[in-house]
Amino acid sequence: MRVLLISANTLTVPYPVYPIGLDYVAGALTPAHEVRILDMNCAGFEDLKSVIDEFLPELVGISLRNIDNTDTTDPQEFMEGYRRLAETVRTHCRAPIVLGGAGFSIFPEKILDTLAADYGIVGEGDHMVALLDALAAGVSAAGLPGVVTPERDPDPAVPATRGPRRQFDNRSVHLDFYLRHGGMLNLQTKRGCPFRCIYCTYPHIEGRRMRLMDPSSVADTAKALEDAGARYFFIVDSAFNADIEHSLDVAEQFRNRGVSIPWGAFLAPLRMPGTYFETLARCGLTHVEFGTESLSDRVLRAYGKPFHRQWILDAHEQARNAGLRIAHYFLLGGPEETAETLETTLSHIDKLKKSVLFLFCGMRIYPRTPLYDRALEEGLIGPEKDLLTPFYYESPAISRDAIITRVKDKAEGRVNWVVGSGGDEAGELVKRMYRKGYTGPLWEFLIR
Repeated sequence: MRVLLISANTLTVPYPVYPIGLDYVAGALTPAHEVRILDMNCAGFEDLKSVIDEFLPELVGISLRNIDNTDTTDPQEFMEGYRRLAETVRTHCRAPIVLGGAGFSIFPEKILDTLAADYGIVGEGDHMVALLDALAAGVSAAGLPGVVTPERDPDPAVPATRGPRRQFDNRSVHLDFYLRHGGMLNLQTKRGCPFRCIYCTYPHIEGRRMRLMDPSSVADTAKALEDAGARYFFIVDSAFNADIEHSLDVAEQFRNRGVSIPWGAFLAPLRMPGTYFETLARCGLTHVEFGTESLSDRVLRAYGKPFHRQWILDAHEQARNAGLRIAHYFLLGGPEETAETLETTLSHIDKLKKSVLFLFCGMRIYPRTPLYDRALEEGLIGPEKDLLTPFYYESPAISRDAIITRVKDKAEGRVNWVVGSGGDEAGELVKRMYRKGYTGPLWEFLIR
């Protein structure tokens, strides 16, 4: 069957993100099916029409990475663009439309109906194999794990039955776009997240049980990215160090395989061995992004975090002593946030020396999360609330506006404090730097 896979994401702030998910879907479908990938980050609607007319797809998969940008200071919603995309596909071919991706998996029933699609895949895109088998055999897809139809609501996301296989094509049309816009590609080393953060959708999308990828295979892929022209790669795991020993094994394999380009990862500020960051730095790690969220132990407990303030400070010092570039992400205004806890965070934040601080004010409520259940119990939302339109938890003890005002006042004159994503101005600056030949995430230029 001829399958056209479309990456619908066009958000390039803070930087363009390579559609790694479609590599895995292509890896699951080939060689049994002929697969082509179209990336809307580097294609327009006329390109889409031309590809449909030339390729004549028998099935079209559309991957929805995000529904909005989850930034209360510069809100952007993407559903209207997705609607136009689906309508264009429907107008130009009669092939069934299958929706997937992380964004779709959070709101499958609503988005399937909104975009008038034929099927959806919840969780891992590898489930599309069973759907295609059913369509080829002319049997109903109802009841297949991970498959949604207009007549059937989804079951909870379940992991794919076989190990993931990424099909990275160094001849793909869209690869050149990312090499020219920052040279950043991405890499996955595991699926599943064991943590229980109250707002997070990872456990619903990937499951709680970690499924570790073979470190030598991960390193082979990293080397393939480098050989294809990548000048930097970012590890997209929910937390690279969720399994400390595995992360060390992966890093060592990078070194053994001869990977020479720098890389970064998102980490939880856990208790790590004293030489942990030195080992990663020796194996090429240059950028650490910590999911810090707060420096109030009361708030961290309410958020379901597996660490407390002292661990954050210790992890920061370990990373700094290893010579790494460090960013911390804060999520202010969630459960148990008060004027007092906010001041606790702001009073300790200067201890995070030589780093960049990204401060987001407001916690997006997603269905099937503990935060959703709490918001229901507190009467902030009702069961009928349409959360496809962004809605944020607001602590009854302090308003979001009060938090933003206080944070902006504290951040005044500090270039290493970024409130929200930075908006269009930051996006244009990043684009200009990429055009000048800079590579990587670039936030290190803000470090003070």
